[in-house]
Amino acid sequence: MNVHTAAKPAAGSKTPSLPEAKPEAIGLSRTRLQALSDTFKREVDKGTMPGATVLVARRGQIGWFDAIGRQSPLAGAPMAQDSIFRIFSMTKPIVSVGIMMLLEDGHFLLNDPVAKFIPEFSETKVGVERNGTLELVPAKRQMTVQDLLRHTSGLTYDHTGNGLVQRLYQQSRLRSRKITNAEHATMLASMPLICQPGAEWNYSRSTDVLGRIIEVVSGQTLGGFLHERILAPLGMAETAFHTGEENAGRLAEAFTTDPWSREKVQLFNMLERPAMESGGGGLVSTTMDYARFAQMLLNGGTLDGTRIIGRKTLAFMASDHLGADVRIQGTLVSPGHSFGLGFAVRTQQGIAPFTGSVGQFFWSGMAGTFFWIDPSEDLIAVFMMQGPGQREYTRSLVRNGVYAAVE
Repeated sequence: MNVHTAAKPAAGSKTPSLPEAKPEAIGLSRTRLQALSDTFKREVDKGTMPGATVLVARRGQIGWFDAIGRQSPLAGAPMAQDSIFRIFSMTKPIVSVGIMMLLEDGHFLLNDPVAKFIPEFSETKVGVERNGTLELVPAKRQMTVQDLLRHTSGLTYDHTGNGLVQRLYQQSRLRSRKITNAEHATMLASMPLICQPGAEWNYSRSTDVLGRIIEVVSGQTLGGFLHERILAPLGMAETAFHTGEENAGRLAEAFTTDPWSREKVQLFNMLERPAMESGGGGLVSTTMDYARFAQMLLNGGTLDGTRIIGRKTLAFMASDHLGADVRIQGTLVSPGHSFGLGFAVRTQQGIAPFTGSVGQFFWSGMAGTFFWIDPSEDLIAVFMMQGPGQREYTRSLVRNGVYAAVE
C-alpha cells in the first residue's frame, strides 16, 4: 500500500476506503507529510494528547493516513485508522447538508420562519441586559431556516459566555441526552434570544433545531433520515449517534484531566443510545467515514457515482452568508473568514494566523476533531483526536503542516 500507515484498519471495518496514491503522484511532499506526523508524535510525547489520526487526500486519492500515539490514555492500544471518535460539532455540516437536501426536494424556502415547523418559536422574545437584569423585548422579525444554518438566529450556547441568557441555558436541561429533539426545541423556544434574529453571528444550538425540522418535515428520526439519505449512500457505516458494544475496544478517549488547565474532562459515553439525537454535536464517526463525506463535498456533492446534493446548492452553502452587516461574536470565526450555511469559509488569503486558501470551507468539533475542503488545491484533510483543551492549538498545527506539503 502506498499510503503511509502506522496502524491498518481492523479486518471488520465496514467503511470502504477512498483510493490511495503515493504522495508525490498527487503533488504532496512525503518529507513534509512525515514532518506533520512527527509534529503530533512530539505532542503525544509532551503529553498534550493521547493520540491522533491525520488523513490528507488530493485529486480524489489519499496520500497520507497516519495513526499516532494511543487510542486511550487508560489503555495500551495504539491509535488506529478505524478508531471511533466523538465528532461533536462536525455533526453540524452533515445535518446542514441534510436540511439543504430537503430544500432541494421543495419542502420549504430558506426564508421560511422556524415557527412554520416548530410553532413554539412564534412567541420567542429577545433578552436585553439592563443594569444586571434581563428585559424581554419583541423580536423585530422571526428567525428563519437560513438564520439557523448561519448561526444568526439569536440562539446561543451555554458554554460560549456567561451573559444572563447563557445563564438561563446553564440552569436548564438543554445539555441532557435524555430529552427528545422535540422537547429540546420546545425548551429552547421558551428562552429569550441573545440578540435580534439576523443581527449577530453567535455560535449556538441552531443546528439542533435544524435536526428537529428535519424530523418534522421528513417524518423520520434525525438518525434515520441521516442514515437513509447521507450516511448509507456514502458508505459511512461507522457514523451514528452511538456505537455498539462490539466496538468498545475502538473508542478514542481524552485524558481525564486536561494537561494544560488541570480541569476534569467529561465526554459522553459513545456506547449509550441517547434520546436526544443532537444535530449540533451528537454523532460518533471514524476518520475514513468523515473523509468520505469531505470528499463528496469536494466533488461538488457526489461520491462513487452517488449524488447526495446538487453542485450549485453546495457552492451556495460554502459562500459568505454574513457579509459586512452581521457582527461576529466570539473567536470561532477567525479573521479573514466568514460563515456560510453550515461551514466557516475563508474569504481572504491573509489576515488569519494560519495557512489556507480563499474559498476553503471547514468546521471542527469540541473534543478536537477537524476537517477542511480546499477546492482550489483539490484537497481535503481530516484530523481526529479527543483533546478538548488543545483543539484550537492543534487545528493550526495541522493546517500549517498540510499546506507545507502541497507542491
